[in-house]
Amino acid sequence: MVWYVALVAATALERLAELVVSTRNARWAFARGGVEHGRGHYPAMVALHTGLLVACVAEAWLADRPFLPWLGWPMLVVVLASQALRWWCVRSLGPRWNTRVVVVPGLPLVVRGPYARWRHPNYVAVVLEGVALPLVHTCWITATAFTVLNAILLLGFRVPVEERALAAARVRA
Repeated sequence: MVWYVALVAATALERLAELVVSTRNARWAFARGGVEHGRGHYPAMVALHTGLLVACVAEAWLADRPFLPWLGWPMLVVVLASQALRWWCVRSLGPRWNTRVVVVPGLPLVVRGPYARWRHPNYVAVVLEGVALPLVHTCWITATAFTVLNAILLLGFRVPVEERALAAARVRA
């Protein structure tokens, strides 16, 4: 279980690195007339993603979840693949990547990297990680709860806000 706690802690450190990049990128966007959209759902997203990390460790410990190699190793591969996809997204968007929805009017959509194939590849990474990270240590309750709540936030709030913001920015261009 110690290595699982280390994996979750490493994921938490990665999230902190994301926030550093996001803050820097937000300054870049605001300096160029960027507009933030959908502030209302952002605290819920932060709480959900923080809760995922806490719940992974809590469920593994409190429910005495075992590591099952047939499940854990493949899920670890998915976790690592989701991180690779996430950072490919960050790199592809460059200073336009953000944990918030901040759009600079007049800039064209990014169509390189994973954005050449998918509309919202960063959310693919989030979904994969949200399922796989808990299942590395058979935390199926956390995986299920995160997946349901994340689907509500992504499909009900985040993606529609992002789509409207990008459409409005293109209209003003």
